[in-house]
Amino acid sequence: MAADLRPEVVLLDFWVSPFGQRCRIALAEKGVPYEYREEDLLNKGDLLLRSNPVHKKIPVLLHAGRPVCESLAIVQYVDEAWPDAAPPLLPRDDDPYARAQARFWADYIDKKIYDCQTRLWKLKGDAQEQAKKDLIEVLETLEAELTGKPYFGGDNFGFVDVALVPFTSWFPTYEKLGGFSVEKCCPKIVAWAKLCRERESVAMALTDPDKVFEFVQFLQSKFGVKQ
Repeated sequence: MAADLRPEVVLLDFWVSPFGQRCRIALAEKGVPYEYREEDLLNKGDLLLRSNPVHKKIPVLLHAGRPVCESLAIVQYVDEAWPDAAPPLLPRDDDPYARAQARFWADYIDKKIYDCQTRLWKLKGDAQEQAKKDLIEVLETLEAELTGKPYFGGDNFGFVDVALVPFTSWFPTYEKLGGFSVEKCCPKIVAWAKLCRERESVAMALTDPDKVFEFVQFLQSKFGVKQ
């Protein structure tokens, strides 16, 4: 009987997605080999639709054919499925408070950052100005949580860092659209982003900021947003 040559781990993803980049970073941190499959989000493939029939979105991690959906769930799954591969991304089980805090901040990032950035590129006038103010407030809140620590969890790169760092490639786009400086508003966040980018897992996963801006211009054209 022929050997099964299907890859053990497959990631269905889209190149510019900060959510997919979280998964790539987690897999790299754990040293897990995987096959990357780029999805056409305008013409979603059968495997994606079968694997995530509820939301029909990337990223999806397939491990031995079983799908795991939603980026934060995937990052946590990778952390738990390969517990001995590298230091944990989430705090140890014997520190439930720290684990709860990490989940809280990752959830905060999920609910706030993407909403603000979408409104920033999709809206104009007063609505766009409000989106900018909201985004700055979110970044300032995260900076306050980061103060006094190299990483959100302390001395070690972890779950909250993985959740936020892909959005840093979008910072120059925020600045161009909103007419402000992230570094002036949140210098500690910018310093943290530079520290994170020194990690190979992060440097390899994050999109070139110029490519991000080109993608946003494509979205604005697609949705009829006047530039």
